[in-house]
Amino acid sequence: MNDYVISLILGVIEGLTEFLPVSSTAHLRIAQAWLGLDMASPYWKGYSVIIQLGAILSVVVYFRTRLLEFVRTFPRGRNGDRTIRNHPLTLVFAAFVVTAGPAYLLEKLIDDRLENLLVLGGALIVGGFAMAWVDAAFTKPRTDEVEQMTLIQAAWIGAVQILSAVFPGTSRSMATIAAGQVAGLSRTTALEFSFFLSIPIMFAATGLKLVKMLMGGFRTDAHGWGVLAAGMVVSFVTAIVVIHGFMNWVRRGGFWPFAIYRILLGAAVIAYAMRAV
Repeated sequence: MNDYVISLILGVIEGLTEFLPVSSTAHLRIAQAWLGLDMASPYWKGYSVIIQLGAILSVVVYFRTRLLEFVRTFPRGRNGDRTIRNHPLTLVFAAFVVTAGPAYLLEKLIDDRLENLLVLGGALIVGGFAMAWVDAAFTKPRTDEVEQMTLIQAAWIGAVQILSAVFPGTSRSMATIAAGQVAGLSRTTALEFSFFLSIPIMFAATGLKLVKMLMGGFRTDAHGWGVLAAGMVVSFVTAIVVIHGFMNWVRRGGFWPFAIYRILLGAAVIAYAMRAV
């Protein structure tokens, strides 16, 4: 198959799944296996890292008005009732710090598990059941917007998000949303905070991997960079559409369709992995 066609397919998958609670890591690994790509190849490993930049930029562009508002109103907030300890920017930073430290220390464990389809399938199933339970059990939120969140809620969300780093397939988005609902956030607030937290988390994780990759001798030719650029652009455009649609869906319904999808996909992945052994 043509490299550009492969790049378009993977770019669409990245854009579709990065911010949905279904695990982009699992979907990219499954797609790479299905397309017959060498999952240990330095180029395709690097590709998986670089195309995430398109998805990250989509969040910044989509929420640019809200992000600029946070900057303009720091530290008193939009309603004048915030302080430097509980302004939305502080809460995002606090959740990021809680996640980043342990995730960095567990990097070796994370890398060793990335290509294990059994781990991915198991994480998809467990996460699906957890998401279904949380969405059904926590139906009376006490926090209806990010501007009302507390530092304890943000720290809790950051702590739970560590699970998504240790077990690829858990989904960063799923962990953040479910943790937010447990902490008393409404579905929309949990989702919005998940998007805001994804910016520093993804920039840091992707940036670190990119630096290590380049220092490790990653090289490609003009064709290779063209394939990477195509994937980035496609992931950016696809992610913009997904973010808009996901926000609108959550305002009307719950997360149960994604929970069911995770469980079915996880079962299929495990069945495939068992046959391949």
